[in-house]
Amino acid sequence: MKFEKPSLSIAEQIALLERRGMAVPDRAAAEHYLRHLSYYRLRAYWLPFEQPAPINGDHMFKRETCLTQAVRLYMFDRELRLLIMDAIERIEVSLRGGWAYHLATKYGPHGYLEPTLYNRSDHYAKAYSVLLEEIERSKDTFIVHYSSKYDDPEQPPIWMTAEVMSLGQLSKWLGNLKFRHDRQGIAKSYGVDEKVLVSIAHHLTYIRNICAHHGRLWNKQFTVTMTVPNAPASLKLAMNVEATRKIYNTLVAIGYLVEIVVPGSKWRQRLVELMGTCELANPEAMGFPANWKDRPFWKEKAAIAD
Repeated sequence: MKFEKPSLSIAEQIALLERRGMAVPDRAAAEHYLRHLSYYRLRAYWLPFEQPAPINGDHMFKRETCLTQAVRLYMFDRELRLLIMDAIERIEVSLRGGWAYHLATKYGPHGYLEPTLYNRSDHYAKAYSVLLEEIERSKDTFIVHYSSKYDDPEQPPIWMTAEVMSLGQLSKWLGNLKFRHDRQGIAKSYGVDEKVLVSIAHHLTYIRNICAHHGRLWNKQFTVTMTVPNAPASLKLAMNVEATRKIYNTLVAIGYLVEIVVPGSKWRQRLVELMGTCELANPEAMGFPANWKDRPFWKEKAAIAD
């Protein structure tokens, strides 16, 4: 099928929205949003306001739909992304440190490079190749210092390489460890099973990439999910097993880990507050259970904050 949609000017985009039934009360504001956010990006946020069936090739909007509603949803989603990125940064730094500390104390500063520690040799070879590229590209003072002073071993110790490794690469090194006792030794600090930690690390890499590319989160159907843990009980009870592809379970996992990494964190409180700022962001579309605010996982943090 040949793509034949024409390019539209800002004025033509506004005319198209109005023809489809969307109210555009402030034309100057609409021009600003369409120029700086783009029609295509905002389109993801007005989809919930479209009628289910197209008319004359275009989906019409429900009655009383306004461009401001889509912009408000976009702003809510942006705040959600920023809140999540703040938490993932803290979790990532902790995971780097935990991985490096366990392997360094058990196998030595360069023991992590021993191929026999890993389950899949092909995965190890690929991860090692990517790591070499990251080290070569790095201009960090500690990497430059090591390279100029030492040549045996050629690669830096694990606590240095952990600092130039992305969360995605870290999750692969962690997941490919051959021995369960090594994975469990790293997971112990977080009170979860090693399979759960590896799953969460992989999932958070996916979420972080969406955030880094300013993608939509609030009602997205995820393709990369995580294992719902059986323990601890507080974490399991907070999860929604009926909506494993939505953002809610991700938020629970993040809230749980942040409290371990940053004791006394108000991250959960900030999320609860954010959820109350936009009535258009339907919690059900995000995978939130109907009684989520009554669950101890969320109530305990609110009580502490009060």
